[in-house]
Amino acid sequence: MIRKLLMLVLLIVAGIIGWWYWSGGDLVSLGDSLSTSSLSQFIDSGEFVTLEAKYTPEQLMEKHRVELLQDNQHTFQEPILKFYPYILLDVKYAQSDKKTREGFILWSLTNGEMVTDTEFWDQTHGFEDAINAGATRNDFKVLFALAKHSGSLTNQQLFQELHLDADVVNPWIESAREKHLIVQSGNELQLHFENPKILVIPQTRVKQAFVTKPHASAPRVPKNYSRSQIEKIANAAFGPSFTIRTAKEIYLPVYCLCVLNPDSSVYTSYWNALTGYKMPSSYAMK
Repeated sequence: MIRKLLMLVLLIVAGIIGWWYWSGGDLVSLGDSLSTSSLSQFIDSGEFVTLEAKYTPEQLMEKHRVELLQDNQHTFQEPILKFYPYILLDVKYAQSDKKTREGFILWSLTNGEMVTDTEFWDQTHGFEDAINAGATRNDFKVLFALAKHSGSLTNQQLFQELHLDADVVNPWIESAREKHLIVQSGNELQLHFENPKILVIPQTRVKQAFVTKPHASAPRVPKNYSRSQIEKIANAAFGPSFTIRTAKEIYLPVYCLCVLNPDSSVYTSYWNALTGYKMPSSYAMK
């Protein structure tokens, strides 16, 4: 009798396990109280590398109190710390003087742009569109030629700038135009970015040391771009002499400072915990 009962229990357990694997191993099926997102957060609670915060949210709230609080009817809410993903590329490249340079590039996995200077957290503008469009090396030849001339050239001027015949360059123009990276009005070609900033050396100017430390169970902003996408666009942009030696994923701490308005709405601003500067409004959409 005991043996039969034991066999019955084993069969039930085996049936449950088999059904779980058959359904894809989704634990949410075993109970409404556990979601797949909360499960992934629970499992993914290990340590990760982040730049060290130089400022506290209290320091920033005090420093920018007049800016953020219009009067005593506006009040600060509990600040929120988020971590934004970046990729740190160890690179080497040749410049026009034919000398090799070595350095690092810090590239955002959130907005697809490269950080050019860590002191003010200056970033490029245009690489995200290039990633989304699948820009090639020939596309970048056109983009950089236009960027060197305030973003605009005639067809003939572009041929002269590239020192190539029309039959070579025209397919490049058409490719960039079809990808909405440039626009053409008559014989005039223009970069199709607002305030473009793509003509940069492949190196981030670091004004302070990168101090890294581990953080566990912290809210990380999802990546919009992968390491392979960043590496692909960097190789396309910076030419055959550009080489990525290593790549390391790191995170930037960002404070969300929330202000409760008199009408019960909440205004949120985003502040770089490394530099103390306000982040672009686009961070509000991440």
